[in-house]
Amino acid sequence: MPFVHSKGVAVSVNAKPLGTFSNSVTFGRTADTHDVTTFGKNSKVYAPGLKDGTASISGIYDSTAVNGPGAVLRPLVGAAAVPLVYQPEGSTGAGRPTATVQVLVTGYEESSAVADMVMWSCELQLSDDIADTVTS
Repeated sequence: MPFVHSKGVAVSVNAKPLGTFSNSVTFGRTADTHDVTTFGKNSKVYAPGLKDGTASISGIYDSTAVNGPGAVLRPLVGAAAVPLVYQPEGSTGAGRPTATVQVLVTGYEESSAVADMVMWSCELQLSDDIADTVTS
């Protein structure tokens, strides 16, 4: 089984690449389940429900006026859904997976410590279906 190193991850929000400012991405998928157990069963039976998910991105803050994480994400908190493109194996080369989905930016945070760099993070709520594709 070939393992994949994270150094090539590509991620963008609202068509703005954030990979050069990021050092961590979490992309989670969940689904509801519904108990449909009936009389006479010895074990519970479940039916699938609606899919859901969240994502988070974090990294090292950059004050770039137009493309930095603050400039890109601050205006999106509480705004309309925008596209998230997540490529866990990077964006160059054929056969690489790409997940595209609309997201709501539910939070953006900057943190500072006296002996460290300014860091940033954002929380994203997936909205609607994820389009899983492979680069050609």
